[in-house]
Amino acid sequence: MAGNNTVICAFLERPLTDRIITVQILVIIFLCVNMLLIVTFFKKECFYTSARYILFFVTLLSDSFLLLMTDILLILTTFRCSMQVWLCIIVCFFVLVYSIVTPVTLTTMTLERYVAICMPLRHGQTCSTRNTKYCILIIHGLSSGPCIVVISTFFSTASISFYKQYAICSVEMFMLYRWQDHVRSAVNQFYFFIMGITIIFSYAEIMKVAKAASGENKKSTQKGLRTVILHGFQLLLCLFQLWSPFIETAVFQIDSNLFRNFRYFNYVLFNIVPRCLSPLIYGLRDEKFFLVLKNLLPKEKKKSGFHFPSVVWPLWLSASLVKREVLHQL
Repeated sequence: MAGNNTVICAFLERPLTDRIITVQILVIIFLCVNMLLIVTFFKKECFYTSARYILFFVTLLSDSFLLLMTDILLILTTFRCSMQVWLCIIVCFFVLVYSIVTPVTLTTMTLERYVAICMPLRHGQTCSTRNTKYCILIIHGLSSGPCIVVISTFFSTASISFYKQYAICSVEMFMLYRWQDHVRSAVNQFYFFIMGITIIFSYAEIMKVAKAASGENKKSTQKGLRTVILHGFQLLLCLFQLWSPFIETAVFQIDSNLFRNFRYFNYVLFNIVPRCLSPLIYGLRDEKFFLVLKNLLPKEKKKSGFHFPSVVWPLWLSASLVKREVLHQL
């Protein structure tokens, strides 16, 4: 019977740990926040007819899917669940693609702000709903580039019998030779170099408009400038996620326990945390979105003393859990 299974696990041999429980709480909180924002997106017509909100919706779906898939892989790895390589290839294909979809979408959102502020007369035509749909297809096509490179180098080196073997599913499984790791790194660094240049260019151009603007235009431009800065910060966190495998490889040669601690720290800080920044940037900062979101939440009776709004509680709780884990590592 074992030969007919595509996944083999040993759940009873691996007890739950505090780290796994903490990650599950964080993932559930962020997924609930994202689902609430997705519901909010469909509550008003101006959201699904505006380019910036449609792209925000894409990041919500991408982040939610990636959080769910990486969490499943984390659980399978923790309980030493092995699966056939061909099945792992399918899973990792989507993980690799959607790990790039978010930063590419962030870059596109930055360009949308650049067009809206620096070329307002062309914004309506350039960022129409129809063009935004085509843009989403282009985003997914560009995001498939690194994945296609990784899978292609794996296909060119792996034997046919290898696909039927059982292994712990991870992206590192496709790095059979050192040069494959270098190729993957080169492609990823090229992507983020282009995205970084794009954000810096947009920031510089918006800065020029901000200096020349006045009154309401200046206020709107300053808000767009802050949004670009936040996009850049989130893109930087994603870039750290690409650097972490090299550091993990060096740490693994020193001590295996340190390697496990460091990898867990990277997963929480550079995989989970960046996925909560999109709700923070648009879900709470955007006035239109926040008003609709506020109407969805149960009304709170005013009480004496300070209290958190309902929408802040999930973010505050998740931030507290991350802080506790970081202090525990130190």
